Parts: sequence; structure tokens; C-alpha cells
Amino acid sequence: MKQELSPQQRVELMTELEKRFEKNMTRHKGLKWADIKTKLEADSKKLWSLSEMERTGGEPDVVVLDKKSGDIVFVDCSPESPKGRRSTSFDPAAIESRKEHKPGHSAVGMANEMGIELLTEDEYRRLQELGEFDLKTLSWVATPSEIRKLGGAIFCDRRYDTIWTYHNGVESYYAARGFRGSLKV
Repeated sequence: MKQELSPQQRVELMTELEKRFEKNMTRHKGLKWADIKTKLEADSKKLWSLSEMERTGGEPDVVVLDKKSGDIVFVDCSPESPKGRRSTSFDPAAIESRKEHKPGHSAVGMANEMGIELLTEDEYRRLQELGEFDLKTLSWVATPSEIRKLGGAIFCDRRYDTIWTYHNGVESYYAARGFRGSLKV
């Protein structure tokens, strides 16, 4: 897969990202688009990853998830789990272990291909402080290795104005469950 954008694709992506940035200033108070743009223009690989987030329906936007470090990251801010990333099992090993009805992809595998990270449970909860996400869908989140070793994985959603964390076998997949990712800039 070619991991480089054409000049036209770069302009279109940057235009879309800037519009979303300006429309949702509460997600990134105190940040300026010009500073973000300069960082992005210097890193074509990150731009490609952002285009993949956009292409799969993630609606990436700048969010400061860690107030202590001040790290600036793009996070999938689509209202529901990104459409182009649903019906995935948790990781590639889960697909291999299924005997039949294997899903087309896994959350971990797709995130790796896109050059992004699955949100952790804590990051997911902080994202929910900025809006209401996953009112109808579910999102796999990075799972502690102790849980994964036992064949499980965790996912989150928002119902009844509460953020819920659940568990499931890594092999499971549902049409309404995908994943949200992040990309540090």
C-alpha cells in the first residue's frame, strides 16, 4: 500500500482538518492551527496516517489527552465508532484462532497498518469529557496484556450518560463495534 499522498490529497486533507479544528475549539483550547499545520507538513507519514483515519470515517481532530505532558494528538472524533473499522475482532491472533466466519480484519492489525494506536481506556474516558461518543456503537480499546493472555479484550461505549467498559473474547466481532485511534504529532 502506497503511504504517500499526492499534492492534491494533502491540500484536501489539510483543508478538512483545519475546518474541523476551527469548528471544535473546545477540544484544543490554547492551540493554534498554524503550529499544528507546520508539524504536519514536516511529516508526510503522519499525514498519510491521518488520511487513513479520515478515509475510514474517524473524523480525526486535535485533542490534548494528557494535560501533564501536553502531548498533542489527533483522535477519532466521529460521533460513532468509525464505519470503516467496524466488524473487527480484536487482533490478528484472534482471527487466526477462529475456525469459521472469520472477520476481514482486526482492530490491532488495522491500527498498525494505519500507523495509529488504539485508545486506552483512560484516553477513551478523557475523550468522552469533550463530547458524547459511541451512543449507538462500541469501540475496542487497548487491552492489558494480562486480560489478553486469558483470551479477552475490552471495549467501551456511552449509554445512560455513563461510560461503560466491557469485556469479550478477542475472537468476537459485531457490526456495531469498531475502534478509535490516536496519532501523536
